[in-house]
Amino acid sequence: MKTVLVYRDRLLPASEQAFMRRQYIGFQTLRPCWVGCRRDASAPDLPGDLRFLGGSGPLRPLRQAAFRQVGWGAARDVADLSPVLVHAQFGRGGALALPMARALGVPLVVTFHGGDAFKDRHYRWGVPPAIFRRRWRALQDYASLFVCVSEGVRDKLLERGVAPGLLEVIPIGVEPAAPAAGPAEQFVFAGRFVEKKGVATLIDALRVLAGRGLAPPVVLAGEGPLLPAMRNYAAGLDNLRFTGWLAAAELAARVDRAIALLVPSVVSAGGDREGLPSVAVEALARGVPVIGSDQSGLDGVLGRSGAGMVVPAADPVALADAMQAMLAPGARNGMADAALKVVRESLSAPAQSARLEARLLSLL
Repeated sequence: MKTVLVYRDRLLPASEQAFMRRQYIGFQTLRPCWVGCRRDASAPDLPGDLRFLGGSGPLRPLRQAAFRQVGWGAARDVADLSPVLVHAQFGRGGALALPMARALGVPLVVTFHGGDAFKDRHYRWGVPPAIFRRRWRALQDYASLFVCVSEGVRDKLLERGVAPGLLEVIPIGVEPAAPAAGPAEQFVFAGRFVEKKGVATLIDALRVLAGRGLAPPVVLAGEGPLLPAMRNYAAGLDNLRFTGWLAAAELAARVDRAIALLVPSVVSAGGDREGLPSVAVEALARGVPVIGSDQSGLDGVLGRSGAGMVVPAADPVALADAMQAMLAPGARNGMADAALKVVRESLSAPAQSARLEARLLSLL
């Protein structure tokens, strides 16, 4: 098999392991080898091998810093693998991997996941200028392809001046799962507590429902810098439970009992917004309806499939209306089948992975 280097500077945050792995599960011709500088605390469960840059010994941090800042030694630690292509994850990963691909003389493909396209701070000149900003023009000139996980990501990169021919939308799919069998008894939110997730809008929607005499159980799973503030903001809402971070199996069990998964995403003050939330795709794969905002990256999926509802972002009344509608008898009828159908036809991980591999092979 031919080797493709998958560059991610940090290998690999626990929150990324599932969707990173799914990109490559359908590969038959290319063998991924994961390359980076930092090992995360958790051991990644990934297809392919791992290779850390900088060698060993006390000079390793200096070698890694030289690689990041000026591309020094970019090919030294991976040339023995005879790679045919470099596939970098996230825009910054593409900027870091650019000297490596150049030194190896192989094509470079970069996958943009959301924040790397939407956050304005990545595209501003600073003092000193960030690596991504310094190499952004050169990255566009050298790269063979920018993969976008959603149409929204593609649209934002077009807005930033990227040539249309450099962009292609290939969503990250989800693996087949057993349909949810538990009773639908609660709404579920799952994600990091950061501004773009729209948790404040969700809490406001629950207050709207409370004013109507409705108090459906709601579970908020996840951690993040805004968690303490959101706990305080939700004071007095007895139907709301914060669980903190949940292991994958425990989160799946909660989602299986969901009336709907809630994805009330907003555009942050810094311009950050969702790409295509993997937790929502995973819920659809289990036949669980999704209520997503029009800034969640899901409007293209939900709008045409009947697998959920799309509401305006940052509109707690609209979100409350959708949640109330979902509580009505028979409201979810047909949504489970629609969710399973859209995943089977458009978001299957093996099919999307095979599509990605075929596109990479076309560049060789």
